[in-house]
Amino acid sequence: MRRSTTDITWFWDTVLRDLDIQFYKPYSRVVDLREGKPWAVWCVDGEMNIVHNMLDKYADTPTDDKVAIKSETEDGTSRVLTYKELREEVNKMARALRSLRLGKGDAIGVFMPMVPEIVIAMLAIIKIGGIFLPLFSGFGASAIVSRLKDADAKALVTAAGTYRRGKFCQMKPIADEAAAQIPTLRYLLVLNQAGEWLAENVERTSASRPSPPKAARDVEGSTERTSAEDPMMIIYTSGTTGKPKGAVHTHCGFPIKSAQDMWQGLDLHADETLFWMTDMGWMMGPWEVFGTLLLGATMMLYDGAPDFPGPDRVWSLVDRHKVTALGVSPTLIRALRRYGDEIVHRHDLSPLRKFASTGEPWNPDPWMWLFQNVGRGKLPIINYSGGTEISGGIVMGNVLTPMKPCAFSGPLPGMAADVVDESGKSVRGKVGELVIREPWIGMTRG
Repeated sequence: MRRSTTDITWFWDTVLRDLDIQFYKPYSRVVDLREGKPWAVWCVDGEMNIVHNMLDKYADTPTDDKVAIKSETEDGTSRVLTYKELREEVNKMARALRSLRLGKGDAIGVFMPMVPEIVIAMLAIIKIGGIFLPLFSGFGASAIVSRLKDADAKALVTAAGTYRRGKFCQMKPIADEAAAQIPTLRYLLVLNQAGEWLAENVERTSASRPSPPKAARDVEGSTERTSAEDPMMIIYTSGTTGKPKGAVHTHCGFPIKSAQDMWQGLDLHADETLFWMTDMGWMMGPWEVFGTLLLGATMMLYDGAPDFPGPDRVWSLVDRHKVTALGVSPTLIRALRRYGDEIVHRHDLSPLRKFASTGEPWNPDPWMWLFQNVGRGKLPIINYSGGTEISGGIVMGNVLTPMKPCAFSGPLPGMAADVVDESGKSVRGKVGELVIREPWIGMTRG
């Protein structure tokens, strides 16, 4: 653990190798600190595209036939995509984007519910060398406009709408209102209620399918060869500590940190299913996608309210989809706890191995209820805290060391966390400022 922060070149090189991150052109150095620690450059001279490591490299391997995505919508409709099927759908979407003259360096917003198509769109954008800009599915037009204007976005991917508590909530009119205010925007790509993609030229307001028939049938497609340090995502902070800020992340940054945390902190294995109640506009959405696919595991997506049509919806999802790792927030558990224990015990939760939690501090009562009444006093609750700019966690629990209720085991490997006073001196047993003394691969590039 100590060497992970005193010899960062050795540590992050080991992480890249252990995760089997493949490069088109190998990096000459793991990290370059000549401009100073805050401006570290990673995987120097390396060329790669993270989608190759999430999908392409699994072609013709046993992973290709494994389930990549399980999903369910509020009405109970379930879908499953294998790694092969996901790769084929991503290739189709990538060809469609290229047919619209979208490509390397273009920022493309994604304003969609948590259905498989949001993952397909995300990976297709990154595959062509574009910059993925996730947007919270509950945003109004003004929030979308400010973020897409910042990035000079060229396109916006959206859906007709989604269901919440049985009511259809329209998303397309919000996207239309936003698109009219973004000068650089050329296209809206819309997933209609029939599950079909339509492309709308914002300037001409004409609708058509996003790709010609030949491109739509072509499941092959090259993955853009990008620099390891090329931007691949701009994701906004939540705004809990100030005005939301766009964090710029690269191919060798956020995805690697996500997978490392999921592997070394959450102990997620390739034969497991992770279900995190989240939205793609919160960093845990992309975190779940990057981490599970880089590890060859399965993600579970749910689009709907967590207590609809009944208060046991979360537990029924865990039961039916054989979830092994459940990600929650303290607020969610406080809400579900009100419904009592009986709705939990009517479901088979035996596949569950652990809980994970982030987003806010715990208080003891809901933590103990989750541990004792849901986890039967056996399953760890792995607390996780970091940030959007971090690409994941600074401190986290784990499955190996003792943990205190509502607390953390300590810093993650590779995170040189410290607590300091106003003069910058380390303090223990006192309130201070949390700092990170050494660079890590997931740090924001802007």
